[in-house]
Amino acid sequence: MEPEIKKNSHYVKWGITAFLVLAAVVVFALIISNFTSVFAWIERCLKVCSPIIIGLVFAYILTPICNFFENGILIPLYKKLKIQTDTHGAKKRLRALAILITMFLTFYLLYIFFYIVLKEVIASVQSIILQFPIYIQNLEEWGDKILKNNSTFEEYFTTISNKYYEEINRWFNKNFVSQSTDLLSTVSSGVFGVAKGIWNVVIGFIVSVYVLGAKETFAGQAKKIVYSFCKRDRANQILEDFRYANRIFGAFISGKLIDSLIIGILCFILMSILKINYPVLISVVIGVTNIIPFFGPFIGGIPCALLILVISPINGLKFILLILLLQQFDGNILGPKILGESTGLSSFWVLFSITLFGAYFGVIGMLIGCPTFALIYASIRRKVIKNLEEKHLPTGTSQYVYLEEIDGTGQFKQLTEEDRRNSRKNEKSVQKRRLRKIPKEETDDGATDKSGTDKSRTENVVSKAGADNNEEES
Repeated sequence: MEPEIKKNSHYVKWGITAFLVLAAVVVFALIISNFTSVFAWIERCLKVCSPIIIGLVFAYILTPICNFFENGILIPLYKKLKIQTDTHGAKKRLRALAILITMFLTFYLLYIFFYIVLKEVIASVQSIILQFPIYIQNLEEWGDKILKNNSTFEEYFTTISNKYYEEINRWFNKNFVSQSTDLLSTVSSGVFGVAKGIWNVVIGFIVSVYVLGAKETFAGQAKKIVYSFCKRDRANQILEDFRYANRIFGAFISGKLIDSLIIGILCFILMSILKINYPVLISVVIGVTNIIPFFGPFIGGIPCALLILVISPINGLKFILLILLLQQFDGNILGPKILGESTGLSSFWVLFSITLFGAYFGVIGMLIGCPTFALIYASIRRKVIKNLEEKHLPTGTSQYVYLEEIDGTGQFKQLTEEDRRNSRKNEKSVQKRRLRKIPKEETDDGATDKSGTDKSRTENVVSKAGADNNEEES
């Protein structure tokens, strides 16, 4: 009776597996056929959950600060004052006090930023708006001085400017004026979006307080779920992957914030020494955009350079040289010292990840693209190494760079320098190597199964290859 029950249970498992596979195929087909609707539904879900997501991000960023105050300051202070720290109530009081200090420090830094830095930024923007006609006039005078020295270039520039001026004027009268109502509605919806974003940030701060207060409980519940649904080895691997992700994201985010802060401060100091216009505004822009790897300096530097060029061409050239020097210092000295090999990616994969994630997720994708792709890269690399070890093959990349083949005994046959040099030029050498790989029995026995023409052609090719080999030996 028991063997029959086991046999039936085996069939039941196969039936359930087949049903799940079929259901997954149907669901995947529905997602592909209705990709736009599915993507819109996911976007709506993300908007609804945005306060929770913001709160989790805040909690993740503030966790090292909270741990520093709790474990590095409060607990040693309690022990020095001979106050118990092992009881449940004492731990709750320590955590609450650490969260309070963390939030107070965060809000105080934000207050300094908005009161001092943002105040200067607003004043600089107002000054730019008020003096913009003067800047345009100065630019025109500077252009007139250049054009007077070259009459041919002046005539060409006048023709081009008149042509595009008429097109711009026509576009302005046709599109901009007629769409003024749509512009007002866009502005009003933008104001509403900003207000909603501020509200989400406030809710996110509240959520982050609760997450910081019970982060160990949430972590324990997540581990319990993983071990309940996965096998022990698989669950251990998942937890190790999350620890690795935490190291990658933590090191990258904290290091990039410190690096951008230093670059912003250096930019302000050097701009003040060189007496370049609006040092506070431009230093804030340079520091914030420097958080984005690779493209950040261009995103922040180009608009600022254009602004300063309009005000003063000489200062614009000074600023361009200053930004080039700062980026060389950041990329070659400061960045490697702070970030080190936090992601483990080469320059190509950094550029690839930022381009890919930026195309799909915008600025946020540029920020998280590099560490996210580092996790994907590490997972694929670990799987490749595991498969190579199971096949008893070396895992170092250097042994595969000039590999031609691995023979039956497991020996690596490397391409010679001459073969590498002539790999794209000499196709005859490739044909020779292919002919050398054909066993003699195959050339003798296999020829009898073909027509006489094929046999004679094969013999001619083999004899020609032998003649070529003799010439090479001589």
